Amino acid sequence: MLGRLNHIAIAVPDIKVAAKTYRDVLGAHVTEPTDIPEHGVKVVFVELPNTKIELLEPLDRESPIQGFLDKNISGGMHHICYEVENIIEARDRLKAEGARVLGSGEPKIGAHGKPVLFLHPKDFAGTLIELEQA
Repeated sequence: MLGRLNHIAIAVPDIKVAAKTYRDVLGAHVTEPTDIPEHGVKVVFVELPNTKIELLEPLDRESPIQGFLDKNISGGMHHICYEVENIIEARDRLKAEGARVLGSGEPKIGAHGKPVLFLHPKDFAGTLIELEQA
C-alpha cells in the first residue's frame, strides 16, 4: 500500500529562521513560504535529491501546529508523509484494520495540491502519519 516517502515535517516557531538555517548553513534549496489556511500553517519545502523536508509554522493560535509547539517550544519532528496510489482505498483498508483516521476521515487538499489524510500516532508507534495520494 505505501509508496515512497514524500516528506518529513518539522514544526518550527519561526519559519524564516529555520529556512535560513537549511539554506545558508546546510546549503539546501528552500522554496518560498506558502500559507495553507485550510490546515492552519505556513510551509516551506527543503528539496533534497531523494525526498523533502517540510517546515511548518502555525498561522495563528488556533493552528494544530501551535499545540505541538506549546509542548515543544523550539520545534521538532511533527509527521512523516507517505504516498499512496489511491487515498480512499488506503483509508478504507486502514479503517478495516482498526487504524484511526483523524478529522472527518475525508481527505483534504494538502500543500502539494493533492488529497491527504492523517493517521492517529497512537496506532503507529507514536508517529503522526500523513498519507498523500500520488
